[in-house]
Amino acid sequence: MRFGLFIPQGWRFDLVGIDPADQWSVMNSLARRADDGPWDSVWVYDHFHTTPVPSREATHEAWSLMSAFAATTSRVKLGQMCTAVSYRNPAYLAKVAATVDVISGGRAQVGIGAGWYEHEWRAYGYGFPPAGERLGRLDEVQILRQAWTDGIATLDGEHYRVDGAICEPKPLQEGGIPLWVAGGGEKKTLRIAAKYAQYTNFDGTFEGFARKSEVLRRHCAEVGTDYDAITRSANYNIVIGEAARDVQTSLDVTRNRLLEHAPEASVDAEMGAYLGMPGVGTPGDIVANLQRLEAEGMTYAICYFPEIAYDTTGLELFEREVIPALS
Repeated sequence: MRFGLFIPQGWRFDLVGIDPADQWSVMNSLARRADDGPWDSVWVYDHFHTTPVPSREATHEAWSLMSAFAATTSRVKLGQMCTAVSYRNPAYLAKVAATVDVISGGRAQVGIGAGWYEHEWRAYGYGFPPAGERLGRLDEVQILRQAWTDGIATLDGEHYRVDGAICEPKPLQEGGIPLWVAGGGEKKTLRIAAKYAQYTNFDGTFEGFARKSEVLRRHCAEVGTDYDAITRSANYNIVIGEAARDVQTSLDVTRNRLLEHAPEASVDAEMGAYLGMPGVGTPGDIVANLQRLEAEGMTYAICYFPEIAYDTTGLELFEREVIPALS
């Protein structure tokens, strides 16, 4: 199993209390730590406003961070989970990603999805098209592949029209940048993944992962792609402790930090993404959970630690006892 690490960028209130002048140093130090450690990749979210509620707290822009990490790291792959296809014209996104790949020496990954955070869509003037239209835009990501492999893209699509968009230099990676299609929509998103993705990213629970995998398998058979050639990944919120009481203490710290910025109902909903989930528990608990998921074909875990901008104790424990048991 390979592991990716989310770098705190503020989106989940994970840089609050740190002076904006110091936030880049914190993010960069964690990325460089991952570069020197057991991690295969580092990741950021492509969002503009904090969650679970919008606020004036910092949220650093994903592709700017990609370019910066490309210059300050040397080994880890660099990804976003995931780029909202409608936030940037795909031909422009292809050019940005290709430049990041060149800066990094061929380490860029592109996670792509339809987008969902309505508040930031409307705030930034993108409107908020119906799900069918957002997914229709996602289905035209062949623009990316064409730009990366041919160096020029032309598509007269339903949603995007590009005519000879030049992408030079092309990415350094042979065949172009790996494409991660994120989302578990069973009728459309997973079919798009079957057509275009080298990686998927969807529901990481035991039952959810098995179900989405089977749906993906059916779509691959229908569109004629090799299901086994697609790496299936999932994201995990990690709260780890030597004992159950340590885990609860860490959960309480995260909840209390969120309560300073969001209503209790919103915080409780956010904490539902931790409680009873595979990434929460002692090292033995988490290893057992991930081994069970690996048996279902989940071979790439992307991990989010809510506290690592302030305290790397849990990160160190995970690196010491979980990753070696699964790598």
